[in-house]
Amino acid sequence: MSAARQVDVAIIGAGPAGLAAGAAARNEGAERVVVFERDWEPGGILQQCIHPGFGLHTFGEELTGPEYAHRYLTRVREAGVEFSLNTMVFQMDKPVLKDGRKTVTFWTMQPERGIEQIEAKSLVLAMGCRERPAGALGVAGSRPSGVYTAGTAQRFVNMEGFMPGTKVVIMGTGDIGLIMARRMLLEGAEVVGVFEIMPWVSGLRRNIAQCLDDFGIPYYLNHSVCELRGRGRLEGVGVVEVGPDRQPIPGSDKFVTCDTLLLAVGLIPENELSRMAGIAIEPITGGPIVNEWMQTSEDCVFAAGNVVVVYDLVDFVSREGERAGKYAARYAMGRLENAKREFKIVPENNVRVVSPQTLTGEDDVTVYLRVGSPVESKCRLYAEPGLFSQRLRYARPGEMNEIKLSASQLKSLASDVTRITVGLEVL
Repeated sequence: MSAARQVDVAIIGAGPAGLAAGAAARNEGAERVVVFERDWEPGGILQQCIHPGFGLHTFGEELTGPEYAHRYLTRVREAGVEFSLNTMVFQMDKPVLKDGRKTVTFWTMQPERGIEQIEAKSLVLAMGCRERPAGALGVAGSRPSGVYTAGTAQRFVNMEGFMPGTKVVIMGTGDIGLIMARRMLLEGAEVVGVFEIMPWVSGLRRNIAQCLDDFGIPYYLNHSVCELRGRGRLEGVGVVEVGPDRQPIPGSDKFVTCDTLLLAVGLIPENELSRMAGIAIEPITGGPIVNEWMQTSEDCVFAAGNVVVVYDLVDFVSREGERAGKYAARYAMGRLENAKREFKIVPENNVRVVSPQTLTGEDDVTVYLRVGSPVESKCRLYAEPGLFSQRLRYARPGEMNEIKLSASQLKSLASDVTRITVGLEVL
């Protein structure tokens, strides 16, 4: 194996966060910026999302996933970012001090280059997230073919050109599952129904309206798939109604005939490499703990996108990717000083997920948050002490809320203030 290849800013993942980070890093002045991607094409999940709904915040118009990716790929290529495609990063070391500051080393595997060691002055983690598989659900019964995650089915239909089945049940109301319910119907399948164990929809309400209601696809809250039946191929699933404790209600079970089950039951940030590098992980989100620079617990490692927290809109992913790329470039060039203060963001009153989790107070910042349970009445979103207050008509777990804070606000706080609480008050 040859000596380590040197780069200024390395980015792992060529999805929306990685592309945005690459362009921003080059535009900030970093010389050698390389994006490492295990797929043979950049774009990540955007490649298979042929439905519209992307780019309203970023470009002011509604684009499909491939169109959105193309816009960013143009920016990235014009900026001079290098790509290493078909490249798997399989090992990462904990960053070490070198020449007075930390650097990070990792190993890649690529068919033409073989195994290669990469040494980067700074790194952006942009590996995205993966779907929760059938094995994680503990559903009883056999293991027939015909059970897919919704994203896998989406790739089959939209990119590979074949149908997973003809009679479909969807388990869960994640956005990809809702979109695939409509997609399967449009391709000629019968969609029997969508079953959600929670008493509320997990995805965006607009997807319930546009993907289910508009096409007459029924959905059932407080219901779950409890059994798979079939030898060789799926023949049907057992469905049961659940109570407030999410336990099955005796006598409510029924059998639903189908040959395909699509799972849309949650996304998990991909952080195996982050853990190898000793990055501190937030237990609720499953992603790295970051500040408003998207800097992790290791100074030279930054993170952005769904590897940090699962966003509802790709525009937010790109925005945070740009932020990570910008500050990773500054670190690589020795232009990012250590933070003088640290504020910890503490969620309360039904706020379950926040990102970033800490602030330096040096820059303006948007704090993204999700509530734990829906509030379908007027409420107030706040950040204390006295930083932010906004009335909302509702707040739902499937939709991100934003709290915008300015650096001047944070710098005006008394020197003994170290915690900022964010919460939701029902009016």
